[in-house]
Amino acid sequence: MTAFFETLVRDIILTSIWEWIAVVTAILYVILAAHKRNLCWLFAFISSGIYVYLCWIGYLYIEAVLNLFYVVMAAVGWLSWKSKKTSDLIQTWKFSKHLVNIILSGIVAYMLGFSFDFWSNQVNPYMDACTTVYSLAATYMVVKRVLGNWIYWIAIDLVSIYLYFDRGYTLSSLLFVAYTVLALFGFVKWYKAYKIQTA
Repeated sequence: MTAFFETLVRDIILTSIWEWIAVVTAILYVILAAHKRNLCWLFAFISSGIYVYLCWIGYLYIEAVLNLFYVVMAAVGWLSWKSKKTSDLIQTWKFSKHLVNIILSGIVAYMLGFSFDFWSNQVNPYMDACTTVYSLAATYMVVKRVLGNWIYWIAIDLVSIYLYFDRGYTLSSLLFVAYTVLALFGFVKWYKAYKIQTA
């Protein structure tokens, strides 16, 4: 156990400045998103832009594409949340809609993982495909202020802890531990706001 923590501390000390910036701005994004602050999208843009590069050099190609998508969605999210036409109210999806999303996303993730497993030197292709595809759905749900997005993020973050740790991105792996806690916080905060608006 002592050796594990020594390795953890050493890896954090050796973390690049770019990964530090990506992690800090990512945390700021989640905190501000939980508080429904439009500024969250600026930090999402910065963090995701850096992670495009980090994932690419770490042979997490699907994750790199996902972060490129996040860059685009950060701009979309900024415009959507800033728009006077967009409701500030929190939405919910019926169970059937979540079920369809889970099944379709699972099929797409399997096909994507199979493709990258066969055609590239992608590391953990199926796991990476799952976190990527479900993250796309969860990001869309954040933009639309769907309460259930936080549940998706908790599951995604738990898988991502291993995915990033396996590639030597120790600080980013710890970021996903923090993400899991912040997602729980975000869900509670949004749930309370949803109960108030429906009272």
